[in-house]
Amino acid sequence: MRWNELGKFLLVTLAIVGGFCVYIRPLTHSIKQGLDLQGGTHVVLQAVDTAELKVDDDAVKRSVSIIERRVNELGLTEPLIQRQGKDRIIVELPGIKDPEKAIAMLGKTAMLQFIDYDGKVVLTGNDLKDSRGQIGQNNRACVSLEFNDEGAKKFAEVTARSIGRPIAIALDGKVLTAPNVNEAITGGRAQITGNYTMEEAEHLAILLRSGSLPVKLEIMENRTVGPTLGQDSKEKSITAFIIGCAAVFVFMLVFYRLSGVVADIALLLYTMMLLLVMRYLNATLTLPGIAGIILSIGMAVDANVLIFERFKEEVKKGRTLRSAMDAGFDRALITIMDSNITTLMAALILFYLGTGPVKGFAVTLALGVILSMISAVIVTKYMLHFLIYSNFTKNPWIFGVGAPKAEEVAEK
Repeated sequence: MRWNELGKFLLVTLAIVGGFCVYIRPLTHSIKQGLDLQGGTHVVLQAVDTAELKVDDDAVKRSVSIIERRVNELGLTEPLIQRQGKDRIIVELPGIKDPEKAIAMLGKTAMLQFIDYDGKVVLTGNDLKDSRGQIGQNNRACVSLEFNDEGAKKFAEVTARSIGRPIAIALDGKVLTAPNVNEAITGGRAQITGNYTMEEAEHLAILLRSGSLPVKLEIMENRTVGPTLGQDSKEKSITAFIIGCAAVFVFMLVFYRLSGVVADIALLLYTMMLLLVMRYLNATLTLPGIAGIILSIGMAVDANVLIFERFKEEVKKGRTLRSAMDAGFDRALITIMDSNITTLMAALILFYLGTGPVKGFAVTLALGVILSMISAVIVTKYMLHFLIYSNFTKNPWIFGVGAPKAEEVAEK
């Protein structure tokens, strides 16, 4: 027996199994979860015509972009914003704490106007460079405004001719405040004060910062997925995942014995690699995504089955375990490549033509197919190589590729 080769096998096995036991839980919890797993809010917005603004393709596209900026400013975990048809926008907000306030922000047109004492609009939100919620005088929340170069010039001119008179600041036609001007303001900065909480001031700043909507949006549907429902879906998915993996592990052990043990160890590594890549890509895990993972595990096992069956055929031809293993891997590789390439093509089509959850399924499926090639073709091959070359046993039945024998088969 070659202890060096056997030691390599045991070392790799210990590293994979130990790493799986230590890191699988932290990896699982570090991946972002979608609306269907952690709960949240699903909103459908309808763009409608008004006397001033008409709905067209460009207006809807700009609305999607502005809503994306507003939602991202809220700091939510992996929101989904996508267009539906000609004039609808779907927004999904996973794990949102205050859905009512967030939904109210989505449809606001956020048209900021500075109106002088003659009722003339002298500045708009287009003149803004930045806006932030902060604590101002008397320890009260306010919105700090910073104008761009053109806006700063306009603001200096209007305040210079409005000394002793008010300038109204209006949002969506509603006057928020109308302070008197005591002197010309040339720094290009101003503040919106009022009876705000710090959270309200920050939300108003987000609206102004993200820009005004080009058309009016009305809420057509508002559906909340409670954390209980999301948790129930997650638990069922985890249960299905565990049952599926357990069935695969038992199948490989029963039909391929020691080769099945090697395949199961490679599957543990495959699962860790898949979760690690998803974590690195900042991907969001959804129910369809879990389905894609389970399907890709089945494909990884399918690759091992092809390899082991080719291995078995070569043993029946009278080859030694060493040569039969090498030939089995070489023969199975072309078939595995063909099936995986066609699956990858299907995943790419789903990704580019699908939306939301369908894309999540496509991503996990594609990642799974690529990583299954590594686990099945490379990891399994070298682990079997260590075992067979160690002369641990020469009985093909132990490897699940031959009939039971009382004596070991001598190598030719």
